[in-house]
Amino acid sequence: MYMSVSTPSYEFRSVPRILCEAGALDRAGELMASLGANRVLVVCDPGIVRLGFAGQICDVLEQAGCVVDLFSDVNADPPAAIIRQATAQARAYKADGVLGIGGGSSLDTAKLVALMINNEQPLESMYGTDQATGQRVPLILVPTTSGTGSEVTWVSVVTDDAGQKKAVYAPQLLPDIALLDPCLTLGLPPAVTAATGLDAMVHAIEAYTSRTRKNPISDGLASTAIRLLGQNLERVLADGNDLAARSAMLQGSLMAGIAFVNASVAAIHGLAYPLGARFHVPHGHSNALVMAPVIRFNLPAAQPLYAELATHLLGEQFNDEHAAASAFVLEMERLVSCSGLETRLSQLNIPESAIASMADEVVTSIRRLIDSNPADMSRADVEAIYRSIF
Repeated sequence: MYMSVSTPSYEFRSVPRILCEAGALDRAGELMASLGANRVLVVCDPGIVRLGFAGQICDVLEQAGCVVDLFSDVNADPPAAIIRQATAQARAYKADGVLGIGGGSSLDTAKLVALMINNEQPLESMYGTDQATGQRVPLILVPTTSGTGSEVTWVSVVTDDAGQKKAVYAPQLLPDIALLDPCLTLGLPPAVTAATGLDAMVHAIEAYTSRTRKNPISDGLASTAIRLLGQNLERVLADGNDLAARSAMLQGSLMAGIAFVNASVAAIHGLAYPLGARFHVPHGHSNALVMAPVIRFNLPAAQPLYAELATHLLGEQFNDEHAAASAFVLEMERLVSCSGLETRLSQLNIPESAIASMADEVVTSIRRLIDSNPADMSRADVEAIYRSIF
């Protein structure tokens, strides 16, 4: 007699091509030309211009025969107005290709611009899942931080006209090519390195423990991401020019990005969102702030999964599940504490008076993320977690 075994049911999407090599930025021109684009809009933030990366990528594209225009006004948690402005510039330029370079905000903006160039659909009607119509132009995404995984996700986060965070989920946002060049991350300051690295670890943890769309492929990517990130975060904090460790961080971030967009994130992101939308705390830092208390809250429900992750994170075998899961939580708490980041809301001038309304927002407008959390979480639980880190 055969045992009855449930058959997993899921859909998995990913970027068609990934290139990872030191100096890969120099190949961007030939890659864009191979996609059939010759009028390219480069999308980035002012910091990428100051670092010289914008000029470098424009030169590379021009040497390959492309003509190039630059939009460099992206800012954190990109406002809808900035995305519309970039799209208007792309249309006026008649761009037939987009290259996004920078952190998650620049890449999220580039994805939407590539979709909106030839599409009259208003941005606000795209918010949600599978609401966007039309097809994008050729798109290459080049991350300069090891955190968001935006280069391999079909989601763009937008600050809408009312100041609320919204997200566009659409398969058209996946780029043609994700280009990883660890040389671009060598100059990242320690605080940015820490925040983005912890952000990527959150993506992997929440993908692996998701109650809603966890699947075997995302599990494999998330567990490998935890190993790469956990083994290399302190290395890059100690030596920002460690190219091998920087490359490992980029690959871990990418794997965590593919994992979470296919499996979902959960309560850590849910509690982090109001900190970014209301108080402009960078996304990675917001996740780092709430990560430790949320994973400790989840420990009873997530113990078997945390025990599995402990083996990947710590590189050792455990005979006791509870000991392994506890070791995992303690190690994540240690990484946050030694990151150099502020770990209290009060240190970031977030008033105690905001906690109640933030908790309300988490369990109403961001409820979908709480539903993916491995442990049930009430409004009182959310408020208690905020108060524990005030």
